[in-house]
Amino acid sequence: MAPVNTVALLDYGSGNLRSVEKALRHVGATVRIVTRPEALREARAAVLPGVGAFDDCVQALRRQDLFDALKTFIGSGRPFLGICIGYQALFERSEEFNSRAPGLALFPGRVVRFTERPGLKIPQIGWNQLDIAQPECPLYWHIPNHSHVYFVHSFYPRTTDPSLVATWTDHGDVFASSVWKDNVYATQFHPEKSQRVGLQLLRNFVALAGPGILR
Repeated sequence: MAPVNTVALLDYGSGNLRSVEKALRHVGATVRIVTRPEALREARAAVLPGVGAFDDCVQALRRQDLFDALKTFIGSGRPFLGICIGYQALFERSEEFNSRAPGLALFPGRVVRFTERPGLKIPQIGWNQLDIAQPECPLYWHIPNHSHVYFVHSFYPRTTDPSLVATWTDHGDVFASSVWKDNVYATQFHPEKSQRVGLQLLRNFVALAGPGILR
């Protein structure tokens, strides 16, 4: 069982788990890596990181009984952050590799590939800027508009509900680079690799969990 005042970092075999853990600890969070649903019950906040493929993420969550547990956690109102594939998994389906695995379906929309264009590099690897659509979003407190963050991806969620979009980014297609609804936050970019801006975003997220979450 996770101690009460922790951020639960879900481990389903994601390659960037340790870098996310290191960044969360850097901003002062008490972090517990969890692989089973029982460890989510008492956590104050949860983070689902990820690199790789949509199907791999969803299937691993199901194997570890974390798929439904994550929905229960989010339904409790506690802060949740999805990163990269952990963001995409919140949507209904993905077109990646003819994916057949349904996502968590917390948000409407599908994960699609960038449109091929002359001169456009796919995957997008590197820095790009954020156009903040919802300045009131708590993730972006003390973060200037048009800040640059780090991306590594070929696919992105195309949501059918524009009210969810916290930031937009242009890489040939203009896409939702982060979303926010109630206690759910998610970013296509990697805050743990985005230096000062990314650390501020993680600091903001951790603060949402309330007193006692910081060491």
